[in-house]
This record gives sequence, structure tokens and C-alpha cells, in this order.
Amino acid sequence: MAPEVSRAAAGPLTLAIDIGGSHLKAGVMTVSGEMASGPVRVKTPKPAKPEAVVTSLVALAGQLGSFDRISMGFPGVVRSDTILTAPNLGTPYWHGFRLGAAIAAHLKKPVRVLNDASVQGLGVIKGRGLECVLTMGTGMGFALFQDGRIAPHFEMSQHPIKTDETYDQYLGEAALQSVGAEHWNKRLRKAIAILETVINYDTLYIGGGNAKLIELPLPSKVKTVSNAAGITGGVRLWDERMDHAFDEAPASFAA
Repeated sequence: MAPEVSRAAAGPLTLAIDIGGSHLKAGVMTVSGEMASGPVRVKTPKPAKPEAVVTSLVALAGQLGSFDRISMGFPGVVRSDTILTAPNLGTPYWHGFRLGAAIAAHLKKPVRVLNDASVQGLGVIKGRGLECVLTMGTGMGFALFQDGRIAPHFEMSQHPIKTDETYDQYLGEAALQSVGAEHWNKRLRKAIAILETVINYDTLYIGGGNAKLIELPLPSKVKTVSNAAGITGGVRLWDERMDHAFDEAPASFAA
């Protein structure tokens, strides 16, 4: 557990939640990005149906003390608090589910929800030039930023890298277990080269739980980052520069 932080010095406290295919993680952050409480984590329920995940997240929040607002990173496409896709949790379960509203109803705090790679990117980008973020975990997450401003989200993970394989299938956890770390690194090298050609990024950040397995020499424009950014980036989700990413007000709760 992080050392206790003075409430007055901390400013608004953010409960930052990172939803993954294997684990659910959470921590309470100060406005300066310090961990005020946590982090804590549990395994993602199997099957990962919305009701089971919400129950687990509410239980996690109960371990962390008080907070003023909630940020959530979700592994799929999120529009105006509504989940459209959840490739590694089960899209049929999640499509149309208002995750922020469900959490707000339980925890009685305002909620913002965004794609998990986008939230992780907020925790690592420098705000200069074209910055790309990949997350390597159960699947592959993707986010893009121009001078600190988030671009519209698209699911690069579901784009074919080969005739019969998407990036998710080519670089996700199942692929890693199937082909082994050495060959997985060769696949990652190929993906980095493709993205450099297609996006022409200034910096590419690679995070997620499997980033620690990267062994190949990385180009100077490519950097690995801590998986903790999936939580620490949650504070930045409440920055004014992110207001444009939400078509509606933050998920509200019944008084």
C-alpha cells in the first residue's frame, strides 16, 4: 500500500480502474499522480460478464478508502459511456452496456470511461508531436495522440496483419503462449515496422503486462513503459484537454 497522503494536499482523489482480460486493477490517485491508496488487483471473472465485473470492481473500490471521482480504462471501443466492443471479454456480453453509469450507481461518484490503451497513453505521453501507444496483454491495445490531444479511437488490434490473423491474434497472450517469447519478439518487430510506415509516429510507447518480455533491440523512437500507467493515466482523464473525448457529461448517479 502507498503511504497515506493528506487529503488537503491531494486535491480531488481519483479512483483509477484498469480492466484487463486477465486482471482488474485499481488505485486512488492524487491530482499530481501519486498513489494515495493501493494499488489492488483481482483476477478478471470468467466468463467476464458485465454484472460479474462490476461486482468485482465495487469490491476492489471498497478496499481503497475515499475518493471523489472515477476513471476507467476498458479493453474495447467506448462511446459516450456505452461499450461497443469487448474483443477479449466477450462483445456479445458487453455491447450496449453503460459501464460508467453502472459503476456510478454503486459508488455514487462521477465516472469517465475510455479505451484502456488511451488511458495508459495519458500516463506516459510527453504531449509533443505524434505519439503512439501499444499495450501488450491479453490482446493488443492501440492509441494515438497529437501534441497531447487524443485522436479518435480505432481498433488497430482488429485489423489484419496477415491474411487470416488480426494484430490481437498475432501478438496477444494466446499467440505468445503458442509460438514462444523468441518468435513473439520477431512478430513484434514486424508490427513496429508496419506501424512506423503507416503512422510515421514521433514516439511509440509499448506497455502492458507482456512488455516486460520484449528482448529485441528497439529503435530510438520506441520506448517500453510501466504497466502501472494503466492506473496512473486515469488522473489525466479528468484534465480539461480531455473534455472533447466525452460527448456527454460524466456518468451521473442518483442523489
